[in-house]
Amino acid sequence: MTSGRIWPKMLQFVLPLALSSLLQLLFNAADLIVVGNYAGATALAAVGTTGALINLIINIFLGLSVGANVLVARQYGAGNHGGVSKAVHTSIFAAGVGGVLFAAAGILLCRPLLKMMNIEGEVLDKAALYMRIYFAGLPVIGLYNYGSAILRAVGDTRRPLIFLSIAGVLNVLMNLFFVIVLKMDVDGVALATVLSQCVSTALVLMTLIRSDNACRLDLKRIRPDRYSLSELIRIGVPAGIQGMCFSLSNVIIQSTVNSFGDYATAGNAACSNIEGFVYVIMNAFHQACLAFTGQNMGARKYARIDRIVLSAVVLQFMIAFSACMLVYLFRYPLLGIYIKAGEEEAIRYGMIRMQVYMRVYFICGIMDIMSGMLRGMGYSLAPTLIVLIGTCLLRIVWVFAVFPNFKTLECLYLSYPVSWSLTALIQIVFYLTRRKKAFERNERLWQTEAA
Repeated sequence: MTSGRIWPKMLQFVLPLALSSLLQLLFNAADLIVVGNYAGATALAAVGTTGALINLIINIFLGLSVGANVLVARQYGAGNHGGVSKAVHTSIFAAGVGGVLFAAAGILLCRPLLKMMNIEGEVLDKAALYMRIYFAGLPVIGLYNYGSAILRAVGDTRRPLIFLSIAGVLNVLMNLFFVIVLKMDVDGVALATVLSQCVSTALVLMTLIRSDNACRLDLKRIRPDRYSLSELIRIGVPAGIQGMCFSLSNVIIQSTVNSFGDYATAGNAACSNIEGFVYVIMNAFHQACLAFTGQNMGARKYARIDRIVLSAVVLQFMIAFSACMLVYLFRYPLLGIYIKAGEEEAIRYGMIRMQVYMRVYFICGIMDIMSGMLRGMGYSLAPTLIVLIGTCLLRIVWVFAVFPNFKTLECLYLSYPVSWSLTALIQIVFYLTRRKKAFERNERLWQTEAA
């Protein structure tokens, strides 16, 4: 990551990562497709409405994996193998302890929070059951995400792809078996997701244990290192808070969508999942910026960082825009995959969201790239504040100040592209005006560590 042409290396990093994320998204897509076709719109609404709420609860926990990525990449780029090892063992410790704590919180809070989202009746019961099973598996899910972050930090995106390929196939097979053969409902698809994730987690941990480089995991050495943990928290907690607040704004919007009825909730869930396949492509460039910037900051190759952000933006635009146009072109058959025949009203609601999003979705990718770039440079609080103001606060104001004047889904969904554009613009201005100070701060840190 610290030498040679950027485009080929970035694509080599991004493509396996994007495919890995697509497979991970298939976990939830398989849930939605199976329940939508074999259990109906109520079950589809129950599973689909949980996404924003699950993210609201676990984003601080998973945000620490961003800190793990940046910390390992920076130490690896600087050639500090001892620092890499401490970061690895601290990250796995945080994943295990945090997974248990957030699992308990999710199980206890899921039903009250679902009620706050205007979810009632049978949808409420099914959604609560799905979330409890999902949260019971959170320690395993956390270990996978932290382990994958460590591998990505040193440039390994191939093996996580292989592991998720195996787990993805198992997830689909278990979904079909539990729902069609055993006649289970949302509990079947939740159980399939957790069990399949156990497989990918075991494979990631085995890879780290058997590694012959600085990333090797020794189970006897899993304990927190003071410096590594402080950096993990400094970088990761703001990222987690950002994700939590981001999810909070989405929960508010989801609650407003729910007020339009079960068909609107089901159509929104189906469209949101389809969009997710485009989003993970864009998010792969966010992850690339984290790793590439972190390593080059560690190697003190500052001139290369400007080229990294430009390369990421251009590549992301070309790939994401093309993907958006393909999704929009095949929007009817894609929505039909999730929604069974006879429920055209749900498809109509899904179309409303797709028409607003797909033409400008690449702006969201630019926003994520800039956030990854700033965190890779060592900024932790600034990207969080920018997203809080430009995205979360704006969406909340939109729901309570703009939406009541029109009360249409089109108006509600417009809050997304408006917030993406504002946030991306602020991030770009911040990067251009603060980049030199970040480089100077990194030089002082390097000289201190060298001394």
